[in-house]
Amino acid sequence: MSAMTTPAFTPRIETSPNARSSAERAGILADPGFGNHFTDHMFLTEWTPEQDWHDPRVVPYGPLSLDPATAVLHYAQEIFEGLKAYAHADDSVWLFRPEANAARMQRSAARLALPQLPIEWFTGSVKALIEADRAWVPTGEERSLYLRPFMFASEVFLGVRPSQHVTYSVIASPAGAYFAEGVKPVDIWLSSEYSRAGAGGTGAAKCGGNYAASLLPQQEAASHGCAQVAFLDSVEHRWVEELGGMNLYFVHSDGSIVTPELSGSILEGITRDSILTIAQDLGHDVIERKVSIDDWRDGVADGTITEVFACGTAAVVTPVGKLKWDGGEVVSAEGEPGKVTADIRGALVDIQYGRAEDRHGWMTRAV
Repeated sequence: MSAMTTPAFTPRIETSPNARSSAERAGILADPGFGNHFTDHMFLTEWTPEQDWHDPRVVPYGPLSLDPATAVLHYAQEIFEGLKAYAHADDSVWLFRPEANAARMQRSAARLALPQLPIEWFTGSVKALIEADRAWVPTGEERSLYLRPFMFASEVFLGVRPSQHVTYSVIASPAGAYFAEGVKPVDIWLSSEYSRAGAGGTGAAKCGGNYAASLLPQQEAASHGCAQVAFLDSVEHRWVEELGGMNLYFVHSDGSIVTPELSGSILEGITRDSILTIAQDLGHDVIERKVSIDDWRDGVADGTITEVFACGTAAVVTPVGKLKWDGGEVVSAEGEPGKVTADIRGALVDIQYGRAEDRHGWMTRAV
């Protein structure tokens, strides 16, 4: 959005005078949960047409002061990302494909008429925060530091136009194992009334509005005893798109694996893309194509589809147990994940935690 040259990324550091004690931090890290606690610092920078991105800084974590007329509160011009930092056995800390998150954030920004943050600023901001809060990176089985970069319209005005002042921030939250008692299949509710996104909409962007639109059908899913909701396309209500926050994969009896093709209304998941490669590494034929809801239901019922799983940053890979809808259900897993699901999940997690060779150059050292 600006023709000027963005300056080099040289953040200033302001150390928090109210950092938690080692004892307080240890108590939190013993059982962090997910998204419940936040580290001592955060990253901030701003953009204007005159100054481009400027004043990158790591500052004490704290509230943001927003005028009641701040544009994001009225027009939802905002985007975000999610990625994790992993402690390896040698006490180093690594990121998984941060450049892919940076590139997706640029695509989201373009769709929401926000300025694109340079990739080196994105990766630099994440690394700077991790360095400031290195002690917050948890260790142990499938524990990580979850990082949330986000960008929003921070100009104070009322009017439907792109904001001329934008704020970018990164916050971090220690995360425990997503499945504390082991990986278990989850039940999915099929939404017949609601769609996640429409053609030409913001489905391929990672913006809050997409998730807000999923909350009501998610409540409907919970009322039917399901952990997640599956959405169909908004035109024919026939083609499987994704869950409220995860992409889908279908394992077939011939060993092939199918995932719904990107249609412009499906988020281009980093985990989804990684699984395309990992499944091929494990010898599977991986196919991206349209998948109808009848393909899903009939395939599970007749055994053509042997396993179904969802994937995303938080849970990595989640086996699907049942697909339920008003008047019926099909069961694809009971009690434990299928072998293919478990193998793919294990291969991906082992790369992230440094237990397997990083053949594809996905890992970036942060500290």
